[in-house]
Amino acid sequence: MEEKERYDLTQGVIWKKLLIFFLPIAVGTVFQQFYNTVDAVVVGKFVGTEALAAVGGSAAQIIALTVGFFVALTGGASAVISQLVGARQKERTSQAIHSSLAFSILAGLGLTVIGIPLTTVVLNWMQTPADTMADSVLYLRIYFGGTVFMLFFNMGSSILRAMGDSKRPLYYLVACCVCNIVLDLVFVIGLHMGIAGVAWATVISQAISSGLILWRMCTTREEYQVELRKLRMHKDVMKRMLKIGMPAGVQASMYNVANLIIQIGINTLSTTVVASWTMSGKVDGIYNALSSAFGLAVMSFVGQNYGAGRLDRVKQTFRVSMVISMTFTVAIEGVVLLLSEYGLPYLIDDMAVVECTREILMFFVPFYVVWTFIEVISGLLRGIGDVLIPMIITAVGICALRLVWMGTVFRQWHTIAGFSMCFPISWLVTAAALTIYYRRSRYMRGESVRL
Repeated sequence: MEEKERYDLTQGVIWKKLLIFFLPIAVGTVFQQFYNTVDAVVVGKFVGTEALAAVGGSAAQIIALTVGFFVALTGGASAVISQLVGARQKERTSQAIHSSLAFSILAGLGLTVIGIPLTTVVLNWMQTPADTMADSVLYLRIYFGGTVFMLFFNMGSSILRAMGDSKRPLYYLVACCVCNIVLDLVFVIGLHMGIAGVAWATVISQAISSGLILWRMCTTREEYQVELRKLRMHKDVMKRMLKIGMPAGVQASMYNVANLIIQIGINTLSTTVVASWTMSGKVDGIYNALSSAFGLAVMSFVGQNYGAGRLDRVKQTFRVSMVISMTFTVAIEGVVLLLSEYGLPYLIDDMAVVECTREILMFFVPFYVVWTFIEVISGLLRGIGDVLIPMIITAVGICALRLVWMGTVFRQWHTIAGFSMCFPISWLVTAAALTIYYRRSRYMRGESVRL
């Protein structure tokens, strides 16, 4: 099968094409989850508890709110490029690719210029503990020094997926993760660089993976070939990308703010509950990673077909995606339940934390099937460029509802169930609203495509 045919998502059996496209993304997200766990173990075991808190505490929240916003913007580029690819508009596709990469470079440099001098100010504002302040400042300044590589890598990966290639982003992600783990061991254990070693390992591995992406895109003969002299932002395509990507960025930021407020509420309970919440997040992260991967796959798949005017395949993709996603979801529910029942005692010595973690997970796992609707419909709507109303629905149904819940219900029901119940309830409300919106949208009426 020729390269171009393999990347064309507008032809062939939908379930087979979608599944082949999704699997590399899924493997990549699972591998990244594994890497994050190994990275945390290295930091905690060989640098110390304070260093682990410095990397995973206030610093992690700052990275999520700033860098996470720009990473979410790459979804806009991916949606637009996939639509243009489906429409066979080669010149505009090239403009979109070069504009996206130029934007990622400028955004990365902007974060470096702003982030480094403001690090101490923001950490003080967040009341970062004194024993982790110095390490947090050091880690963030080095991290912000390399944000241009991180944003370029994420943008390049999004472009390749938009073109229908989900395998190479996986290869480069694996290379990045392996390199990061090796450098962690060398810098932290071998050279005793402490928190600086952890930060430099991240920056260097991102730089290497960005180089691989750039090399591939400059040397390929495919439509996404990049010429460095053409790197500039074209007003029309940037406007379309930001129109789709900005709501996604705002939504990601609102998620992080809501999670921060929930964390503050959880901190008012016992240390056992706080530890259990952290551990449940690690286990729950298995499904979150895979569902996000499927949402990305649906977005690119639908984008190409929408751009090609194949609204029949867009509608069929919804049904096929729900079947595939539900199948994976039920399987993952079984894995998570088994892990919580038999695996947790091997990971945690404190049985009180084990039991508490199990209790928390019971409020999440049975409702994964509900989240499936949110991920599939959101990915589909992003693929066709409809993002504003879905963003509002999600912001109200998930973010705002949880904040109201924590300020009212949780104050009276100050227990594990008190904060855990806000998650499945917010999923149910949001899934229902998104389903109704999708069913009544103009795309379901078969209106013509305009690019």
